[in-house]
Amino acid sequence: VPMVAPGNVQVHVINSTLAKVNWDTVPLKTVRGHLQGYKVYYWKVQSLSRRSKRHVEKKILTFRGNKTFGMLPGLEPYSSYKLNVRVVNGKGEGPASPDKVFKTPEGVPSPPSFLKITNPTLDSLTLEWGLPTHPNGVLTSYILKFQPINNTHELGPLVEIRIPANESSLILKNLNYSTRYKFYFNAQTSVGSGSQITEEAVTIMDE
Repeated sequence: VPMVAPGNVQVHVINSTLAKVNWDTVPLKTVRGHLQGYKVYYWKVQSLSRRSKRHVEKKILTFRGNKTFGMLPGLEPYSSYKLNVRVVNGKGEGPASPDKVFKTPEGVPSPPSFLKITNPTLDSLTLEWGLPTHPNGVLTSYILKFQPINNTHELGPLVEIRIPANESSLILKNLNYSTRYKFYFNAQTSVGSGSQITEEAVTIMDE
């Protein structure tokens, strides 16, 4: 198997899900056989928004030939990763380069995990929601938009409310009685808004 590890391994983080890895080629005599390429082992150490450690699954990408760089797609935003690089010949792979740590920046969050609308009265509805499964960063706020739907399914004016990120429920007041409303709800990080979930609910007709 090859004798030495690639040197001068550098990681350039391009965005929250993509990084580029560079390395120096090893001297051909240390390959001790036909140079097939380089393998990059990389794994997520932890999410920066949740401090929980979990079972670490190492991923491997193979770059054929005498390459000196490779792209790592599909990374998770706002996470800490480690990687190393190895040379491959027909017999197997050589020693690993020293582990390199890199961090991905924040991304936009996944949708809130649920939106539940309860306690209808003549002029109010109660909204409850759950955190996004993947915050992908530090949540800054939630955005709630809603509008009435009339009997011919036409949509009325859209109202938008920004809700602090530490809230998990809201009582909407001053609504019209016996009216169907459509709700659009999403979470935000400093990078931007995530996908929204939608829900409908009706205020009651009379007490």
